[in-house]
Amino acid sequence: MTDLPNAPFAGPREMVTAATAARMYYFGRRSKVQIAEDLGLTRFKVARLLELGRASGLVRLTVVGAGSIDLDLSERLRTRLGLRHAVVVNTTQGDDAQTRDQLGKVAADLLTEICTAEDVLGIGWARVVLAMAAKVRGLHAARVVQLTGALTRPDVEPSSVDVVRSIARDARAPSSVFYAPMIVNDEQTARGLYRQDAIAEAVARYDTVTKAVVGVGGWKPPGSTLHDALTPGEQALMGETGVQADLSGVLLDAQGEAIETPLSNRIIAINPAQLRRVAEVIGIAYGLAKVPAALAGIRGGYLTSLVTPADFATRLLSVAEEP
Repeated sequence: MTDLPNAPFAGPREMVTAATAARMYYFGRRSKVQIAEDLGLTRFKVARLLELGRASGLVRLTVVGAGSIDLDLSERLRTRLGLRHAVVVNTTQGDDAQTRDQLGKVAADLLTEICTAEDVLGIGWARVVLAMAAKVRGLHAARVVQLTGALTRPDVEPSSVDVVRSIARDARAPSSVFYAPMIVNDEQTARGLYRQDAIAEAVARYDTVTKAVVGVGGWKPPGSTLHDALTPGEQALMGETGVQADLSGVLLDAQGEAIETPLSNRIIAINPAQLRRVAEVIGIAYGLAKVPAALAGIRGGYLTSLVTPADFATRLLSVAEEP
């Protein structure tokens, strides 16, 4: 891929759209009017994207990638899985910390590109979301809302509250935060926490969230921080429920259906119905063991957009095509 650090695009979404338009125009020999109809754009927007492609170096003899983004694989993933946005990143192999950092930067750029001053932004807890929060610059939002309690890890210092407040500061927006763990010991404790003012205020705003960012967790170690927080007995019991995916505390089976588990009433987080009503949910997924979890989130209608490494995208496309 060719590095285009000064490409004059608004962000990853516009860059991928420009590459798609260029392929259709130069290789597919389609007119600007036809491209506009296919992509749901105006003819003038298509003309502008083609001009930006030429001016930036995106369009040369072939359509090339920009920086670490694989434009062709991004478009294939978006089209095949019916996603609103798909951004595939060429990440460093064998280093999860660098992978999170690279995915976080691209996710931050995508979020900044699509989030407006009218959006209420929900933020779930995951280490890759933490990496994204550190890269957010120039974001606009009406409010930023914490979607989950915290999961304590010895290798992670910032809490869910820190992540939400960091993003809200950049957006110069108010935040709705609370101090609570994501999972508590029993249902009675969870009911008591939900009555606390800060948690009740955040939960009351879940139905107003218009865009959200969540991590994608599998259910077998090391795929889920939530799984790792359970006792061995609880892990075994949960394994019998058919849980396949953890989207910031929303638990799904392989087909993307939300499932009730012995854990469900002990989780302090947005519930499945509320997450599914959010108009746009960006999932950030890495680690090939989590491919079934990402597919479940997409199949269930919980994930509308995905930021992921190239190897993950390739495996996801392969699994999606299996009978």
